[in-house]
Amino acid sequence: MNTKGLDYTLLALVIIGAVNWGLIGFFRFDLVAFLFGEMSWLSRIVYALVGISGLYLFTAFGRIRSFQQA
Repeated sequence: MNTKGLDYTLLALVIIGAVNWGLIGFFRFDLVAFLFGEMSWLSRIVYALVGISGLYLFTAFGRIRSFQQA
């Protein structure tokens, strides 16, 4: 099964989440809350998608390792 497109999409979401956390840490500026509102239903969806993407990409470690051994 080819999951390359899904991997890239979820990686983009995780990068967006990482940039947001960087902005929060350095400047106390929450980009997601600024764009979608403080804990609105849309911002909660964005946060949930970033979290799920991170959990999914955690499985990439196993896939990368299996590619290296092949």
